[in-house]
This record gives sequence, structure tokens and C-alpha cells, in this order.
Amino acid sequence: MPSRRDGGSDLHGILLVDKPPGWTSHDVVAKVRRLSGQRKIGHTGTLDPMATGLLVLCLGDATRLVEYMSAHDKRYEGIVTLGTTTDSDDADGAVIEQRPVPAIDEVTLERAVSQLRGTILQRPPAFSAMKKDGQRAYAIARRGGDPGLGERPVTVHDLVAARAGGVTISLAVHCGPGTYVRSLARDLGEAIGCGAHLSALRRTTVGGFDVANAFSMEQLEAAGAGRIEALLAAPDEGIRQWPAALLGGRSACDFVHGTPLEAAWTGCAADAGETMARVFTGDGLFAGVAQVARSGRIRPIKVMANAAQTILMSLSDSEKA
Repeated sequence: MPSRRDGGSDLHGILLVDKPPGWTSHDVVAKVRRLSGQRKIGHTGTLDPMATGLLVLCLGDATRLVEYMSAHDKRYEGIVTLGTTTDSDDADGAVIEQRPVPAIDEVTLERAVSQLRGTILQRPPAFSAMKKDGQRAYAIARRGGDPGLGERPVTVHDLVAARAGGVTISLAVHCGPGTYVRSLARDLGEAIGCGAHLSALRRTTVGGFDVANAFSMEQLEAAGAGRIEALLAAPDEGIRQWPAALLGGRSACDFVHGTPLEAAWTGCAADAGETMARVFTGDGLFAGVAQVARSGRIRPIKVMANAAQTILMSLSDSEKA
């Protein structure tokens, strides 16, 4: 019988959602909570209300893996409108300045874009979830204050820009975690000399997840509360690049109790001496993640509660002892 000790349903996995415009990421989470009955839902990175595209939701035990998936690279497609700056650096903000847009050829555009590739220092938008003196920047900005956010390093693996007609430019962005495309749009406008804001944005990938495999809100509604489970990917799908370890019997019991296991690893640890691994029982149940030493020692890091319950119920009294 499904466990409801946390007040939620027995759904554990990853749900890919194609967020529509106008919805906040919180709106999507709230809707999935109502449809699934699972109250324990997290995400691997928000999207602004204006933006569309891939939102990766983690349900149930999968929420324990959010921190690892939040570090994934992301890809975006966007439109930048030159000549107009806003207080939020996107189309949802109030206009604060308008300037004439100069003639831009490919050489000029590439020169401006080249400044925004690689590891760069980026100032987050004033209307962002960054904290300043314990307060969210957007809360300070909404009160008319200046959060005074400083620059911080982010990585832009690739940035391709092209004229899109009129005063607009299309962007294709491949970036590391923590990068604001709104800030890229703003800084591109400043590099060109006329200011700019982000007027459209779509997230297409998060790590190995692609928006082509995501479900629309209409599809989630059609699935209804009883069939959301069929749409879920496995909880470990976002860390499939990690090696896997198999444990059985007493070893599996020790693992879910948080007990380190000596010389239990049969694969090869990283040359650095330790690596992260996914841990499964002999019958394929995902039990959690562990740190593995070169010696073969497995140290539990995250244990999946639902799996632990299943493992302990399946063991004989002698194996538990």
C-alpha cells in the first residue's frame, strides 16, 4: 500500500514539463501537486513567467537529487530587442531608457557577442531570486530599492547571435548553472551601444533532458491524477552519467541505514580517489547515491526513503539482524 507519511502520494520520479508563457514555475508546481496528489515536488531551476520551455520537476524521493541536477548545463533560444532597456531586463519590466539603434553588421555583432562567451563576470538582474542581506533581490526592487547585486562568474559555453529583423536579434545560448539570459541580453545591448532587453525566451535542454520529451499542461490535465505516474522518468534519470553499484541482502539493508560498506564496490573509482555513484539492489531498485573510494568503500550520501521501506520489508528477519 502506498506510504503517505509525508502527506503525499507514492509517486517518485522526474516529470518534464513544457511551461507555457504567463505561468510562474510555482504555478506549474502547484498544478502538478493537485494533479498527482504528491505534495513533495521540487525543480532544478525556475523559468520566468515570460519564458517557455523545459521545467524539470522532481517528485517524491527524486527531490533528494535536485542539488545534483541543478548543476546541469542548459540551452536556450531567445530574442533580444535593441534600443530599449527595462528594470527587469526583459519584456515584463518597466521601460527605463530608449536609445537609437546603430547600424549593425555581422562583424559588429560578433565583436559584441564575443565578450559574452567563456567564463565571464555577470551581474544578475535586479528582479531576480538572488539574495542581498538576507532578502530576495526582487523584493527589494519591487519596493523601489536597488539590491546592488555584484558581479559573479558564470560560464557561457557558446553564444550565437543573428539579426532577426528590425531591431531584434536571435540568440542561441549554451551555458552553465546560474547564468541569466536576461543579463546576457542587457549586456549585449550595452556592448552594441544602444541598450537592450530580452523579449522572448525558450529553454530547450537541461542536462540530458530535452523539451521535445516534455509534456504540456494540456497533456498533464488529460492524463489526470491517476495516470501521472506513467509520465514519470526514473528518479536517477538526471544522474545517469554516474556509474552504478549493485547491492543485495544485508549490504542493501546496511546501505539504507546509512552504514558505510567496506570493499563493496566492484567497479573502478575515479582517479582522483572518489566518485559519486548510483546504488541499486540486485533486482534493480534505485536505493540512493553514494561516494565510492578507490578502495571500494561505499559511503551512503542520499537514501531514497521509499526504496528503503521496500528493501527492509523484503528482507528476512535473519538478514535484518
